[in-house]
Amino acid sequence: MPIFNQSIRRKIVGIALGLIILMVVTAILSMVMSSRVGHLLDELTARYIPAYGHLARSNVRSLERALAMRRMVIAKMQTPPDEEGFAARLKIFRETDAQVEQEAEAARKLINAIIDDESTPSDNAALARIETRIENAVKELRRELDEEDAKLLRLLDAKDFAATRDVLVHVDALRDLFTQRIDAIRAEMLSQVFVSTAQVIRHQRQAIIVSGIVTILAAIVGLAFAIMVSTGITRPVRLLLAGTREVEAGRFDKTISVSTQDEIGELASAFNRMVEQLRQNERIRETFGRYIDPKVVQGLIDRPEVAVDGQRRVMTIMFCDMSGFTAMSEGMTPRGLVKVMNHYFTVMSGPIRSNRGIIDKYIGDAIMAYWGPPFIEEEEPALLAGLAAIEMADQVPALQKQLPDLLGIRAMPGLCDLRIGIATGEVLTGSIGSELMMSFTVMGDAVNLASRLEAVNKTYGTRILISQATADAIGSHLGLREVDRLAVAGQSAPQTIFEVMGRAGALTAAHESLRSHYAEGLAAYRARRFDEARAGFNAALEAVPGDGPSRAMLARITRFEAHPPDEGWDGAWRLEQK
Repeated sequence: MPIFNQSIRRKIVGIALGLIILMVVTAILSMVMSSRVGHLLDELTARYIPAYGHLARSNVRSLERALAMRRMVIAKMQTPPDEEGFAARLKIFRETDAQVEQEAEAARKLINAIIDDESTPSDNAALARIETRIENAVKELRRELDEEDAKLLRLLDAKDFAATRDVLVHVDALRDLFTQRIDAIRAEMLSQVFVSTAQVIRHQRQAIIVSGIVTILAAIVGLAFAIMVSTGITRPVRLLLAGTREVEAGRFDKTISVSTQDEIGELASAFNRMVEQLRQNERIRETFGRYIDPKVVQGLIDRPEVAVDGQRRVMTIMFCDMSGFTAMSEGMTPRGLVKVMNHYFTVMSGPIRSNRGIIDKYIGDAIMAYWGPPFIEEEEPALLAGLAAIEMADQVPALQKQLPDLLGIRAMPGLCDLRIGIATGEVLTGSIGSELMMSFTVMGDAVNLASRLEAVNKTYGTRILISQATADAIGSHLGLREVDRLAVAGQSAPQTIFEVMGRAGALTAAHESLRSHYAEGLAAYRARRFDEARAGFNAALEAVPGDGPSRAMLARITRFEAHPPDEGWDGAWRLEQK
């Protein structure tokens, strides 16, 4: 509708103007009908009722005329005659005689005025009959009374009182006849007064009813108009609110239908454009989330200064590698190898992301990930990395069963396993690269140490090795075993390394015995009590046959028996190769 294509200001002004127009129309109609009632009431009070009053006074003047005549006769018949009283009574008689005609003529004029006024409803035929009857009654009375009055005065002058009495009786009969006619005319006039009064009352009631109906209709029309316009305003606002809540919840598939061309319609169009841009940004984010960890993408969007400036932070780094990858890949086609690696990375990436880790990159068959601020709190990185490593190790048996089915072969050329190294320390975080291409990553000794620990798993026959700082941060939340003091390639100062055996409280009795005997053997080993150390490591092997660290330490003891360590030996083992 055109009304919805106007601005909000014009809509509001239009509502107000429409209501004002309705009020004016209602007021004008009420005034017109009130004026009509007033006009009828004026006619009733200025014509009908006065005309009736003149007829009544004409009757009264007729009685007064008759009384003056009797007094005049009495004054003349006295002995001696009261000439002065007779003259006074004669004067009053003549005045009242003229007043009878005057009152009747005044009534006739008012009745004719009613008939002539076409602006008011009236029974003109009945009023015309009344006017004619008044005229006839007055004319007949005047003609007969003039004759009788003249005769009466002659008889009084002649002092023929007997004849005078007869004339007086005849005059009284004429007066009674006139009174009867005037009474009949008054009755008809009174009925016309009642009719006029009823019309005034009817028109007044009609004015009240019509004014009420028009007022109600105006209120209904105004309310409907206001509701229609306000709905046209509030409906898009509610749609905008619903769309905003959808966007707030992260759902960008909802658009708003633009039904108006006012400011709200423009706002709805701008909202749809914004949602479309957000939808595109979300698609970009999802696309890049397959190449860059989504948390990094979100972090760079929320805090771009972190990528630009770079910061030093204490973080936990993980390196994960697939053991036996070279042997396994030799017998596969490129397509089969890609299929296996994609499945392997999908399975191993799940625990990292579920434990809020950031996957930095895939390097061949290796995964590099890290935990730390600003992505998670500073107290949690080491524990989350340890839990992720345990979950990744738990996936190995299922992965070994899935790979043959994935390739459509009975058995894999070689068994696959995991090697995980975790280290905690201060690293540099930020965007590293050239002006043409950059990568948000971490750099530092902790990164190198995690990479070395991943490789050291081959030496000790373990899956998960962590640094001293990582073990200190984990505490008793996971089941740890101290494995050795080791100086990896590139580091001069040795540090203690630990194996993650499982979740705290989940170790079997055999593994608890293994950890206890291994600790005894390790203490004797560092004190150069190699026989006691051998006994401790053998006891550990009895608890868990094939334990890699125990076998590695027994081999080292055999080597020391042939080539004892120097006197200044600190109990640490130094690796010369990466």
